[in-house]
Amino acid sequence: MKIAVVSITKHGIALAGKVVAALPGAQLFCPEKFRAAGETAAPNAVHCYEGKVGDQVPALFAAFDGIICIVSLGAVVRLIAPHLKNKETDPAVVVIDEAGRFVIPVLSGHLGGANRLAGHLATALGAQAVLTTASDARETLAVDLLGRELGWAFEASHDEIVRCSAAMVNDEPVALVQEAGSTDWWANHANGRTGPLPANVTRFERLEDMPLDRFAAVLWISRREMPGDIAAQLAGRRVVYRP
Repeated sequence: MKIAVVSITKHGIALAGKVVAALPGAQLFCPEKFRAAGETAAPNAVHCYEGKVGDQVPALFAAFDGIICIVSLGAVVRLIAPHLKNKETDPAVVVIDEAGRFVIPVLSGHLGGANRLAGHLATALGAQAVLTTASDARETLAVDLLGRELGWAFEASHDEIVRCSAAMVNDEPVALVQEAGSTDWWANHANGRTGPLPANVTRFERLEDMPLDRFAAVLWISRREMPGDIAAQLAGRRVVYRP
């Protein structure tokens, strides 16, 4: 990920230096009046600007995959709000308090990687990651991240992702049918999972072995095309993963 670290105060810039050190290639952005502090905190990785930090947001959104802000959460929400497009393209945005105690994903927690980034920074800084997405808070399966570490792609509409994710976090019955790919995906799933597979998930080895009417959502890991009659019955409540 291309990462920008933004800080607007002298003390925040000192913390930003630790963040840059924890993320090779990250770049620090700070006001021109704090150039000396910025160059001390992040030698050869500092960019200084004149004017308001809000004026930098469009360029940062366009150029970086992730933006880490050592700025108040409320201010960050106001700064980024006019520039939001959709969860598939918005960069990951993470806020860290100036004391370095809390690391809070604000935007693009799953697809953009803000939750994972927050977990990494919490470890590096000795801070607490504050994860508010339901699947991470409860350490259950994140439908839109299944197999991501293994390079799997998924096929589903936005509505299907929403419906299947809701079934997962609300403990509704979910079928997981794996016909292809590595089976060692749970141990490294999402932002760290140490417990067993969620109790509401039932595993099957073949799609045809699954009772279609018993499950609120179906997660199908396969390289073949879904048979037309089954596809029609599962419309709106399925996500297909391609190893």
